Amino acid sequence: MWGAAIMRTSPQVAAKTERLLNLVICLLSTRRPLTRGQIRAAVAAYAQTPSEESFERMFERDKEELRELGVPLVTVQLDQFFDDEPAYRIDRGQYALPELHLAPDEWAVLSLASRAWSEASLGGAAAAALRKLAADGVEVDESVLSGVETQVRTVEPAFEAVTAAVVDCCPIRFAYRTRGAGEPQVRRIQPWSLTSRFGHWYVAGFDVDRQAPRVFRLSRVVGAVRRDGKPGSYVIPADHDAPSMIRRHDQDARVVATAWVRPGAGHAWRRRAVSGASCEAAPDGWDVLRVSGPSVNQLADEAASYGPVVRVVDPPELVEATVRRLSAVVAAHRSASPAGPQPSPEAQP
Repeated sequence: MWGAAIMRTSPQVAAKTERLLNLVICLLSTRRPLTRGQIRAAVAAYAQTPSEESFERMFERDKEELRELGVPLVTVQLDQFFDDEPAYRIDRGQYALPELHLAPDEWAVLSLASRAWSEASLGGAAAAALRKLAADGVEVDESVLSGVETQVRTVEPAFEAVTAAVVDCCPIRFAYRTRGAGEPQVRRIQPWSLTSRFGHWYVAGFDVDRQAPRVFRLSRVVGAVRRDGKPGSYVIPADHDAPSMIRRHDQDARVVATAWVRPGAGHAWRRRAVSGASCEAAPDGWDVLRVSGPSVNQLADEAASYGPVVRVVDPPELVEATVRRLSAVVAAHRSASPAGPQPSPEAQP
């Protein structure tokens, strides 16, 4: 039901995470231990340190943190006869996962996850590190990179811009088309999180104009998402609960349709009827049903599938959407039918 969620992370935490991951990639990608000099040259964050002392302090902190996380970082001497500079490697035997035995449903979950998470977000930095190591004469095993792919792929055009705004804690604005509305309206929000539910991506945050928390579906964003302030200009509430916000949003957004249904027809709608199978009499012996659905489009698809035994009467946007679908069906059948003999003008009434 719930997919991946991207919560706001401070730039400092994101930079540290990237640095630690690049250090792990660097040490796993070689078949021999690396000296501090080689590590500093290969990992971009270390190469950018202003002095040897600052690199030493950062590297010592990172080593301890990796060991606390359970990464088997080993210190070795390159020459056993001389007290030379130490080198470092990751013990692959201890770092590797044991053989996994998964049930079919567990494999299915992993398969779905592999489709959602692809294309390493740190691929550029990792590739640069490997190139530097190869230039230094270090034998590189590029196969290890296949296990560190961490970027979510999505068909929503607004996804990348919203993701970056969530991570940077930066206000944004965009044109948004509400359910059943006409022209899109400009929304200005402070994005708190980006979450997937039932195959749809939602951004939750604070609506600046309405001065209230709101949820927006990315598929309804029209055009470009633009930044509307400085990164780090607001603080996300500590008790922010994205799944609960989106759940309430989906419940509030449900559409209730009023329709006339022929007796003995529309059984699926009768089972879902809000007011019972036949709450009142309608003209010409029709039954009146009130049916709830998640959107105008879904209810219109269902109503059109019933053909002439269901007539939607409310709300107006649902009536219009259903008529469009039925009209398209009629037009398709007319274009597919061979032209028959046309009656002469005298024969027409």
